[in-house]
Amino acid sequence: MPASNTGVPAAATQQQPTRRFSLVRCVATCLLALIVLVGLAVLITWLVINPKKWVYTLENGSVQNFNLTNNHLNATFDFVLRAHNPNRRVSVYYDYIECTVTYEDQTIVFNTIDPFFQPHRNVSRVKSKLVALHSEMSPSTSKDLMIEKTSREIQVDVRFKTRIRLKVGIWKSNHRTLRIVCYSATVQLSRYKHFDKVPCETEL
Repeated sequence: MPASNTGVPAAATQQQPTRRFSLVRCVATCLLALIVLVGLAVLITWLVINPKKWVYTLENGSVQNFNLTNNHLNATFDFVLRAHNPNRRVSVYYDYIECTVTYEDQTIVFNTIDPFFQPHRNVSRVKSKLVALHSEMSPSTSKDLMIEKTSREIQVDVRFKTRIRLKVGIWKSNHRTLRIVCYSATVQLSRYKHFDKVPCETEL
C-alpha cells in the first residue's frame, strides 16, 4: 500500500476531509433546524396573540391665560389623549410619559404624566396639563403667534414620548420607546371650547 511522505496511509488522509465535511454538514443541519423551529414558534405566537396596532387620538384640547409679551409666553394647555388598545391578549405598561407642545418646531412647554397600566381591549383617556411660564419664543415665532392670536385660535403639535412594556399572560417585555405625534391641533383662545379631534401618528 502506498504511503504519503509523512508516513500516514493515503486512505487516512482522504478520510479526514470527509469527516470534517460531515461534521460541518451536521452543524449546518442543526442550525437550520433550530432556525426553522424558532421561526415556527414566533409565527405560532404571533397567530395566537394576533397583535393589532394601538390607536391614539387627541380628543380634546384647550388653552387658558394666554399672554404673549416681549417674546415671552404664559399659558396653560390642557389635552386629553384617547388611547385605544384593541388587542385581545396584549396589555401595556406606560411607565414614563412626557408630553410636549411645539409651535413651528419650537418647544413651548413640556411636562410629565403619571404612569398607568392599560389592559387588553381597553380605551383609556390620558389627561395632561402643561403650564408655560415666561417661555422664551424666537422673534419670528412670537410674531406668528401674535398673528394667530387675532383669530382667537392657535395651531400646535402635541407630542408624547413614553417608555412602555408589553404584557402577555405572565410574560413582560423589556422597555421600548413609543412616540406619539398629534399634528396641527387647533386650540381656541375664546370661551368657545369646540375642538376638532386629531388622529395621531406613532413610532415604536
